[in-house]
Amino acid sequence: MSDAGHAGPDARLAVIGGGKIGEALLAGLVRQAGGGQELLVVERSPERAAELTTRYGVGTTDLAGAATRARVLLLAVKPQDIDVLLAALGPHVTPEHLVVSVAAGVPTSRIEAALPAGTPVVRVMPNTPALVDAGMSVLSAGAHATEAHLDEAEALLLPVGQVRRVPENQQDAVTALSGSGPAYFFFLVEAMIDAGILLGLPRSVAADLIVQTAYGAAVMLRDSGEHPVQLREAVTSPGGTTIAAIRELERHGVRAALIAAIEAAHLRSVELGRTS
Repeated sequence: MSDAGHAGPDARLAVIGGGKIGEALLAGLVRQAGGGQELLVVERSPERAAELTTRYGVGTTDLAGAATRARVLLLAVKPQDIDVLLAALGPHVTPEHLVVSVAAGVPTSRIEAALPAGTPVVRVMPNTPALVDAGMSVLSAGAHATEAHLDEAEALLLPVGQVRRVPENQQDAVTALSGSGPAYFFFLVEAMIDAGILLGLPRSVAADLIVQTAYGAAVMLRDSGEHPVQLREAVTSPGGTTIAAIRELERHGVRAALIAAIEAAHLRSVELGRTS
């Protein structure tokens, strides 16, 4: 059925891009709403669009249909694809829309420049734990976005985790820290599992030990109110096994390597945000 000539919005939101982050946000919204009747997806791959429709009960459409049928447009594409998307979407957008972008590193000014004057834009940096409703999403307002627009964007993201607001000039740091952050933890867990195998444990046992330990440590960090140094010192007995391990971590410069890695992610986020 064609979207042409539709009288007005009949959908709460259109998700443009059906990748991992787009699907994670879509899944959370479907769970919150109890169904996908008020949601639309724009996805270039017909096979992927059909998969999302089957999985979540959402409708699919093209860019013109999304802008006609939904007031809130969630841009969930890779930063390398944002300019092509905006060029195609711009003619269909009006200042009555709210555009929410999760494209890493892309500033609101770049999005606003491709849309009609006065269009409100909210920039968001989510992360992949949104897939299990444990995400961290950080919002920043563009030049025309009000507190009400931020409230609306926050309501979209709360079903998949926690939400914070920062000035946009902090978003590249957010991208480096929490946007890319899950990969750092996965990398560390991978190394710890390998160490368990080296010490003679079956992979499945090592994985169970480390995953539960990581989960428990995260809950303690969240709920105890104590500084990470205090929590680490509580595990570190004089002359014991933990201090021997910490000494090796310091000797190999793990702390400095992590800081350098996050700085590198920050620089890359800045690069991605520049107009090509």
